[in-house]
Amino acid sequence: MDKFLIREFFELCPDGTCQDLLTESEKRKIREEGVVYLTGVIQAADMLNGNQRVYPKNILAREIENYKNLCKERRSVGELDHPDDSVVNLRNVSHVVLDCWWDNNRVLGKIEVLNTPSGKILKSLIESGIKLGISSRGLGSVRKEMGKTIVEDDFQLICFDIVQEPSTNKAFLSLTENKKVKTYSKEDKISRALDDILL
Repeated sequence: MDKFLIREFFELCPDGTCQDLLTESEKRKIREEGVVYLTGVIQAADMLNGNQRVYPKNILAREIENYKNLCKERRSVGELDHPDDSVVNLRNVSHVVLDCWWDNNRVLGKIEVLNTPSGKILKSLIESGIKLGISSRGLGSVRKEMGKTIVEDDFQLICFDIVQEPSTNKAFLSLTENKKVKTYSKEDKISRALDDILL
């Protein structure tokens, strides 16, 4: 089977309650440097997504485990926008995934927005209340099975990019502040979270 670029999208906006996920060093960066952190669902296994695609948990678990090594080495960068390429273009890097972990069949992650040109654009979009998404990018083949597209064992996760178009409902990343993540209505979720960070 031929491998092709596989991309999945998740919405970036506050939803639900998260525990404190920041280290003391990260909290200090928020206070002193205005660094923006995002947390929430970044991928999901064993469920049909908006692209009519299913990632078997054993395959996704293997790739998330490999990706965690990139997180530890601070090499888990992603781009602003989703290129049709399997290579991460460092000119377009806007963020780094600091960590990812499982919550049942969902993969959650913690992301730091970087002070790069694309990161500055991303931060400005967040501050302006623009609804954004996160999207996994990988290479692999798929098979059709009972109207679903199943991702095959040769799947290789490349990165997570920030995008505009989400395909999965209720998969949210939240702005994270130094004490906890708060839940807000859709109309004011990002601006209120930023106010909490700055106070």
